[in-house]
Amino acid sequence: MKGKINLFLCLWAVFLLAAAVTTGCKNTSGYHTKVGMVWNTTYHITYNGPEELDDSITATLNAVGACLNVFDSTSNLSRLNRGETKQADAMLVKVLTMARNIYNATDGAFDPTLGPVIRAWGFGKGHEATADTARLDSMRQFVGFDKWVLSGSTVKRAHSGVEMNLSGIAKGYGCDAVAEMLRRNGVSDFMVEIGGEIRMGGANPDGGKWTIAIDKPVVSDSVIHDYLTTISLTDCGLATSGNYRNFHTDADGNRFGHTLDPKTLRPAKTDVLSATVVAGSSMEADGYATAFVVLGSKRALQVAEKQKLAVLLVTAKGVEISSSMSKYLDQAVQQ
Repeated sequence: MKGKINLFLCLWAVFLLAAAVTTGCKNTSGYHTKVGMVWNTTYHITYNGPEELDDSITATLNAVGACLNVFDSTSNLSRLNRGETKQADAMLVKVLTMARNIYNATDGAFDPTLGPVIRAWGFGKGHEATADTARLDSMRQFVGFDKWVLSGSTVKRAHSGVEMNLSGIAKGYGCDAVAEMLRRNGVSDFMVEIGGEIRMGGANPDGGKWTIAIDKPVVSDSVIHDYLTTISLTDCGLATSGNYRNFHTDADGNRFGHTLDPKTLRPAKTDVLSATVVAGSSMEADGYATAFVVLGSKRALQVAEKQKLAVLLVTAKGVEISSSMSKYLDQAVQQ
């Protein structure tokens, strides 16, 4: 079952935090906020616990980067891509396993083996777009999760040109990793946001669920957005993927989105402009959100219902939701 929302919406990671949240508190308990930059994006973390966990947050983010960051030549993933090792550490095995599950569930719409193709389109760090038809065709032999076999902690690549880029799921996993660290240290109330991907647990400073604003999508770099409604939720992960604010403009002024279709090796062209997913983890939500932009609304909702995911899809005609999403939205918005 799916519902229709008449107004044109999307989710933007806006947090409506109570005034009780402060930065730089000196007390050893209560809500604290840590803000910073990581992986070329921002993060905002609010938690109810001892402030000295800030150092542990930084260490956790550094550990995730040392494992998954393809722009770090010393990371475990980069070394695997170069063939310098065949061993994936425990963190990488966990992320690869989730990535493979999402790949299978979405018929390959989420495919982390697009590394060379991403660079060809100029989306990689320091790369110019060179995605002509001949070059893209030459890369097809390297694309597909079946060319990257994980057996235990050992990775076997079908060809030396096969590369894994987990950017489409790494921020989500980063949220989960910080959340897990906070829980290990006795923190049950928290919100972790990295580049728009979110993991929430427990209560906000007012004692209720965490509140996320849903705003009206406008092609703009402005940080100020009009929102239509809010949703309240906790103990879950949330992610949004879309191209209306994340796009590339070539030398001729042509604009295209950063989400690539693994079947065409070109920017995805479907009716989905933005996909918001609520799942058990931010990593899972992150991967599925990317896939749903590629699949289009009809197929995306079919997958969402099968996987029991709460999904909100922005299309040119409005917004469609999965049956699990309706409980998070105001009834007035669903008319």
